[in-house]
Amino acid sequence: MLTFYYHPLSPISRRVWLALLEKEIPFKPVVVDLPNKEHLQSEFLALNPFHHVPVIQDNDFRLIESLAILDYLELKYPEPTLVPSSCEAIATMKMLQLVIVNELMPKISQVIMMAERPLAPGLNEQLHQIMQFLEAYLVQHTYFGGDTLNLADIVAGATIPLFQRLGFSLAPYPVLSRWCQAITTRPAWKVSSPSDSELEAWQQVVRRWIRVSQKRRQRQAV
Repeated sequence: MLTFYYHPLSPISRRVWLALLEKEIPFKPVVVDLPNKEHLQSEFLALNPFHHVPVIQDNDFRLIESLAILDYLELKYPEPTLVPSSCEAIATMKMLQLVIVNELMPKISQVIMMAERPLAPGLNEQLHQIMQFLEAYLVQHTYFGGDTLNLADIVAGATIPLFQRLGFSLAPYPVLSRWCQAITTRPAWKVSSPSDSELEAWQQVVRRWIRVSQKRRQRQAV
C-alpha cells in the first residue's frame, strides 16, 4: 500500500491528499509533526533530505515534490482521470498549476503576517492581478480548463480557498468565487479542510517560523 507522509495543515501536502481522495487510492497516512520539527529528524531526512512534506512511498518507489507526485499518481492510477484529453487543455492545466505554485503560494506567508491589518497596497495589487488571471480561465467552464475536475483544480483548490479563509475577499471575482464554493463542497475537500481552530494554530506556527527566519537573516547580515 502507498504510504503518504504529510501534515494536514500544509497546503502543499493537501494537493496530494486531495488527489488521493479524489482518485480513491488506498493509502497509509503518516503525519509528520512539523511544529515539533519532526521533519528535521534523521528518520524523516532519510526520506527527504530537503526536509519537506509531502513524500510518498509506493512499495520500493519513493517520491518527493507535490507536482511530481500528482503526475505519478495520475500515471500509476489513471482512473478516474484528473488530466484533460487535448494537448491545449493539458498545457493550460500545467500552466495554471505553475502560476499557483510560483505566483500565488509565496503570498500566503505575507497574508498571514498581516494578521488583522489591511493588506499592503503592493501585495493587494499582486493578489488581484493573479485572481484576475485565474478568473479568466473559468469564465466558460466549470473547472480550470474544462468541464471536469483536473490537477489544476487540485492545486488551486488547496490554495485559493485558504486565501479566502485568511480574509482575502473573492467578491470582485464572481466566477472564481462560484468555483471556490462548488469545489469546497466536494467530499475530498470536506475531509481535508482544517477547522477554524486548526487554521489559527497553523497561522501561529507560520508566524513563528517567519520571525525565526527573519532574525537568522539579520544575524547573518551583521
